[in-house]
Amino acid sequence: MAWRRQIEVRGLERTLAALDWLAARLGKTPAQPEHLLTGIEGEEAAYFHLCRKGYHVVARRWSAGNLPGDLDLVAWQGSLLCVIEVKSRTTRDFLPAETAVDGHKRRVLRRLARRYLLQLPGETRPQVRFDIMSVYLEPGQPREIVHFEAAFGWSEWRGN
Repeated sequence: MAWRRQIEVRGLERTLAALDWLAARLGKTPAQPEHLLTGIEGEEAAYFHLCRKGYHVVARRWSAGNLPGDLDLVAWQGSLLCVIEVKSRTTRDFLPAETAVDGHKRRVLRRLARRYLLQLPGETRPQVRFDIMSVYLEPGQPREIVHFEAAFGWSEWRGN
């Protein structure tokens, strides 16, 4: 059954890429700054990467409304809820993309994750893992995705 899921994901990814290409060709792409378009492309790549690995993505760009920020991707890996921050780059600078998730960003993600958990049904809360995915979209190069599982935790102590 896993091979069927792989085919479905690959087909969906190719269909979306074809629609994006067609929209660009027809001049129907939204006028957004380049860095936002890079971020969206990176999140799409991360989404399909997770789907191929068997994750069940249940939210993309989830926002609490009254809190600043958003959760790029929220996915289930079995009974584990994964909150995934995606960092996309078109070049390899001196610092890797994942270093952009600093202490402030981790606090924002934790606050949003707590709010996300409140909206889940049931009395018990699932175990949560915070991941970071670095997506490199260098022109002329194949996409490179680096997935850091459990990149940080609920607290900052012990260097998390």
